[in-house]
Amino acid sequence: MGQLIVTDKDKCNLSYTCVRVCPAKAIRIADKHAQVLPERCIGCGQCVTMCAQEAISYRNDVENVEMLVANNDRVAAICDPAISGEFTDITDYRKFVAMIREIGFDFVSEISFAVDLVAYEYKDLVDNFQGKHYITTKCPAVVSYIEKQEPELIDNLSPIVPPYIAMSKIIHKRYGDDVKVVYITACTAAKDEVKQFYNTDGHIDSVLTFVELRQMFTKRNITQNTVEYSEFDPPLGRKGGLFPISHGLFQAVDINKGLLEGDIIITEGRTNFLQSIKEFKSENQLNQHLDLFYCKGCMQGPGSSQVGKKFTRRSQVIKYVNKRMKAIDAYQWRLDIEEFKKLDLTRKFRGKDVRLAIPTKAEVDVVLADMGKSKREDQLGCGACGYPTCREFAVAHLQGLTDYEQCYTFSIKKLRSYVTKVNASNEKYKKTQEALVKSEEKARKEELLAREAAETTTAMLNKLRAGVVIVDDSLKIIEANKRFVSMLGNDAAEIAEVIPGLKGAELKSLIEFHKIFSTVLQSGQDVLDRDVEYGDSIINVSVFTIKRNQIVGGIIRDLITPEVRKEEVIKRAQDVIKENLETVQQIAFLLGESASKTEKTLNSIIEAQQLGESNGPGK
Repeated sequence: MGQLIVTDKDKCNLSYTCVRVCPAKAIRIADKHAQVLPERCIGCGQCVTMCAQEAISYRNDVENVEMLVANNDRVAAICDPAISGEFTDITDYRKFVAMIREIGFDFVSEISFAVDLVAYEYKDLVDNFQGKHYITTKCPAVVSYIEKQEPELIDNLSPIVPPYIAMSKIIHKRYGDDVKVVYITACTAAKDEVKQFYNTDGHIDSVLTFVELRQMFTKRNITQNTVEYSEFDPPLGRKGGLFPISHGLFQAVDINKGLLEGDIIITEGRTNFLQSIKEFKSENQLNQHLDLFYCKGCMQGPGSSQVGKKFTRRSQVIKYVNKRMKAIDAYQWRLDIEEFKKLDLTRKFRGKDVRLAIPTKAEVDVVLADMGKSKREDQLGCGACGYPTCREFAVAHLQGLTDYEQCYTFSIKKLRSYVTKVNASNEKYKKTQEALVKSEEKARKEELLAREAAETTTAMLNKLRAGVVIVDDSLKIIEANKRFVSMLGNDAAEIAEVIPGLKGAELKSLIEFHKIFSTVLQSGQDVLDRDVEYGDSIINVSVFTIKRNQIVGGIIRDLITPEVRKEEVIKRAQDVIKENLETVQQIAFLLGESASKTEKTLNSIIEAQQLGESNGPGK
């Protein structure tokens, strides 16, 4: 048996309607959708009826009922008197009784007799009043709420089973304890409340809502035109048929509810229910019993189809009871009351306190400040979040039931902040985009200039009569001119037609003297004018650094070709002449110095001789 109330996150649009109508704070917003907390849920089903997206549903028991009627066990259907208000589209109640039998039920009874029986228990409670005030326990949602949210009021719950449990006891006593019982009702909370009676003579095997009953009719093609009339199985009730209407329970035994004489407050609906519980708990002046319906009478419980209107259904129930009252055998009714009044209709309750810790004012103030609601005028209490005041929302947040995004004004402020940031980002993006466009234009211009420069360089290289090749540090060719390609032969020329400049080719697979290039790459020292034998030729190689250890260039000249040979002979002759002139100049310089010295020596000898002759003996 799964969770009673569940949500479909794919359908939830975060309207928070379910939060607003939940009396037990059993719904929290998490993972971007509403989630029902089963330990807190009282099964009232109001969230189911209020969700316009149909994102919330209750547990469907059609399959379980189909299994029951398919087995060999006898199965009894006990119907809430509200059924007469549900099937306003069927002209005679005996038709829907027959339609229910057609599903496969062995017995079909109405719980109005059990209402009559339970009403006498309440009459005894009121008549023997000894100062203790009670809250009626005919509504499962009311009982569950008090057990979970107001456990200190458990002693004020009337220790009397609800009418449908009393009817199950009657069925088991009359038809046998082995009879399976299915309760047909508009109440979803009863689907879970039956668990408390599993091990009693009032046990119920499944609860089927009016909506689910209609589903079974549709599935089996059962209509009022496919069946004959059929009456409810006894025992039959009297005024207990008024049970779906507020104060209908006490009408069954004519308990006075006049404003002056009565001491029972009878109310219905979520707001009145919560307010009456609050005042019953805290107001000394409220010295009266409470007869409560969580829904607006059982006629409009969450398990009813929503096509009918409250007062139309109310009128239909009253007409039905009046019709039954005229036909019922009063004597037999009294005999049945005597037969079953000794049944044990008492019950016990157990506290399941799930109230959440109340945070301190300081903690609440911190949350309000985080939400931008520090000032009283900012605490609008618009109710859009599902809570009546901002302070109650802050309390729920501290209790783990809400998140800030649930607050409308907080979300609006945050949205505006996001819009501002987005606008700023858009403006920044716009400027960046404009800068990018300019950058792209500049890049295109630079690319065009680079392409033109490359084309110019390539054209210039191709004009040279020497072979030129540029390689990277892996000795892969970056650029080579036509002269270099022609020096490699026809195969290289064919490749160059497909891959201009032999770009990407490995140099060491093309020439034998590639080690000169490797040496320059590693050492960074240029190698100039080195003659190398290459096949039948002698070539002159100069390798120089373009980008140290990364890119080098080479100039290769074939010295055998006529134009290079002539140019090389002239160059080398000029080099020899230059060298000879330098030698002659050096010799001449040396000879000049020697001649000068000789001349000086000879002159001094002559001068000395002349001087000797003039001073001789003959003088």
